[in-house]
Amino acid sequence: MTQTFEVRNPATEQVLRAVELTSAEQADAAIERAHAAMPAWRAVAPGDRARLLRRFADAVDADIEHLARLEVANSGHTIGNARWEAGNVRDVLHYYAAAPERLTGKQIPVPGGVNVTFAEPLGVVGVIVPWNFPMPIAGWGFAPALAAGNTVVLKPAELTPLTALRLAELAREAGIPEDVFQVLPGKGGVVGQRFVEHPHVRKVVFTGSTEVGRRIMAGCAAQVKRVTLELGGKNANIVFADADLERAAATAPYGVFDNAGQDCCARSRILVQASVYDRFLELLEPAVKGVVVGDPSAETTEMGPLISAAHRERVRSYLPDEAQVAFRGSAPDGAGYWFPPTVVTPRSATDPLVTDEIFGPVVAVVPFADEAEAVAMANDTAYGLSGSIWTRDVGRALRVSRGVEAGNLSVNSHSSVRYWTPFGGFKQSGLGRELGPDAVEAFTEVKNVFISTEER
Repeated sequence: MTQTFEVRNPATEQVLRAVELTSAEQADAAIERAHAAMPAWRAVAPGDRARLLRRFADAVDADIEHLARLEVANSGHTIGNARWEAGNVRDVLHYYAAAPERLTGKQIPVPGGVNVTFAEPLGVVGVIVPWNFPMPIAGWGFAPALAAGNTVVLKPAELTPLTALRLAELAREAGIPEDVFQVLPGKGGVVGQRFVEHPHVRKVVFTGSTEVGRRIMAGCAAQVKRVTLELGGKNANIVFADADLERAAATAPYGVFDNAGQDCCARSRILVQASVYDRFLELLEPAVKGVVVGDPSAETTEMGPLISAAHRERVRSYLPDEAQVAFRGSAPDGAGYWFPPTVVTPRSATDPLVTDEIFGPVVAVVPFADEAEAVAMANDTAYGLSGSIWTRDVGRALRVSRGVEAGNLSVNSHSSVRYWTPFGGFKQSGLGRELGPDAVEAFTEVKNVFISTEER
């Protein structure tokens, strides 16, 4: 019997459409089709594969407004963010369209012959996408994988499948064969599990919680299957006394409340040097209360709803009556999974508000004494994905950047993702790197070939 899932608009709670869920048998059949399509896709001339990816990028570009509106309805993203996200898919496709013609090997000097290496595709790649950034994270997986000559099966999150399904349609319109790139909506324990267990899937790319990432890594180990994992984060925004406090406070809300805090890169711990702690809070309050929360389809909205009622309850559970709430912003009443931007000042370093990835619009502001304590506090977490450092001292910026255990740091900025540069985490924030010039290599095997030139 076919199962379906009702996809809801998180801003209105209205059902958008019912999406058919892929069964284990259907997932296996799709993987088999992807495996069968692999030889022909691998044999496509590099220039022709590049041309197809550019056509795919152009198809996305022509559909950006439609894709953005789909994401607003399905995910509650603001329209400005959703346009950027659709544009990121286009840009990532264009970026990796250059890869097929540049997947060069090496000629290694050896005695008695010639030695060359080749970058060979892995095979079928399974990409598991989360609900918080459905479009760009999908593109970070499928674009380099396809460029390297792999076929792709992609599982969007149950809650947010609509843009992934549309991207599959655009790929077909661009001329990419249907079995080369397939989107399989379904449950993680069904479709995602088949990616882990099916022997024809040679790599799994997963973005999501650290808990699920551990299970996927353990499951893939049984077949020595490659993985890229982008997992949780409890990132620090470190503000030193010599920083431009006005700018640091004005931008801090957008470093944590973007996408309603549903971001592994959210700077959900603001560490402020004690000598300017009170002044920073004074500057932060109007900035937080000025965040425009509301209808995500409105051009002026800066923060939309949380993704679901269940997730809103999880976020709310971190704020019992005794929680040290300093101040809150505003959020709409009525239908929708709304939660106001909230600033807390916990007294203990072991408070869950300081240690847990809440994944909502809640930020803890904590004082530190000096540079050494700031680095120690930033590193006092199992995670290590991203973070920010605010200072006018270039030497300090470099020292602290080298000292903080995180994969993506920004100085006097909250930027984490640029498709030209590597993205990924330290410690339990993940394994491997996405984006940047080297990501395509993670979808290839190095083959070494020695050709003897000795006379016979």
